[in-house]
Amino acid sequence: MPVKNRLAELHQEITAWRRQIHANPELQYDLPKTTALVEAQLKAFGCDEVVTGIGRSGIVGVIRGKTDTVGACVGLRADMDALPMTEETGLDYASATEGKMHACGHDGHTAMLLGAAKYLAETRNFDGTVCVIFQPAEEGGAGGKAMVDDGMMDRFGIREVYGMHNEPGLPVGEFGVSPGPIMAAADEFEVRIVGRGGHAAQPHNTIDPSPAACASVMALQTVASRNVDPLKQIVVSVCTIKTSSEAHNVIPNSVLLRGTVRTLDEDIRDMAEVRVIEILQSTAAAYGCKAEITYHRGYPVTVNHEENAIIAAEIAEAVAGKGRVHYGRPPRMGAEDFSYMLRARPGAFINVGNGETARVHHPEYNFNDDAIPYGCSFFAELVERRMPAA
Repeated sequence: MPVKNRLAELHQEITAWRRQIHANPELQYDLPKTTALVEAQLKAFGCDEVVTGIGRSGIVGVIRGKTDTVGACVGLRADMDALPMTEETGLDYASATEGKMHACGHDGHTAMLLGAAKYLAETRNFDGTVCVIFQPAEEGGAGGKAMVDDGMMDRFGIREVYGMHNEPGLPVGEFGVSPGPIMAAADEFEVRIVGRGGHAAQPHNTIDPSPAACASVMALQTVASRNVDPLKQIVVSVCTIKTSSEAHNVIPNSVLLRGTVRTLDEDIRDMAEVRVIEILQSTAAAYGCKAEITYHRGYPVTVNHEENAIIAAEIAEAVAGKGRVHYGRPPRMGAEDFSYMLRARPGAFINVGNGETARVHHPEYNFNDDAIPYGCSFFAELVERRMPAA
């Protein structure tokens, strides 16, 4: 079946929630306005339970169907947090807070899940329980891990879990989903290459860390080109280079490098950590410097369970129509902390088209409200098919 009639009727109301959230972006776990809106709406819908403070500031709404079928519980997740960047859209509902912006569409994800929750609470055309999960701190704070570590899956009896993210470039009304690894593990490194500074006209009296830093940036590229099977995927990127001096005539004492390593395979992830550290240490030493290194493992690989990915594709096709679901696409090297929920329970992460908009994490990005009925209908249809009413 296509978009559900009731959700089409609710489109403008859901859009209003989305734009209210968009105008009031909040970061990481500090989400008082967003969580207040979500909690108030879930209670107004008549959810059987609304539990706050899961994983610090996450919310779970519980909606029971016509019968409480033992062991039948589906989790649906949306992320709530924004990004620390300044909006440049010029919209009349643009961010009212300088330096904070919903540049990844989490406002849309939250609104779509609220819309699905309202529909499911009204109709209850399923047997079992649905948990609508509103997660904090996806943008670097591992809010998904925090909710899982807080015992969410066992506490609410969640048996499988699904999440959704908008995708600029994918037409509105279309979906994308794949089995297996779909998004990368995201690790971070920071190295301070320490030498001995001095006057730029007397380099022989210094140990210049800048050549060591430049050589390190180039040497790190060999991790991908010379240490990994060409048929496998890895990205090693140095994204920050900063010297301890900004003067034109001073050789600095140190140079700071920061970067990221993205992988889709745990063995390659382990190897990359070893090689990055070895390269940084040995290159610094070759130039008479020392390397002070911090290596941090971030979000793990996001892996869709094959059975659940197939289910998600079938449901997406029921909503969007034949030929409008892109199944089995190559993985992306971005990262997503829904990975922690998929490690805890079987499930799938699906993309919904945002149309030809600016890309996510761009100051001119905006979630496309035309996608709302499709995302809401996917969530609702998923519940009704996975736990059909007798």
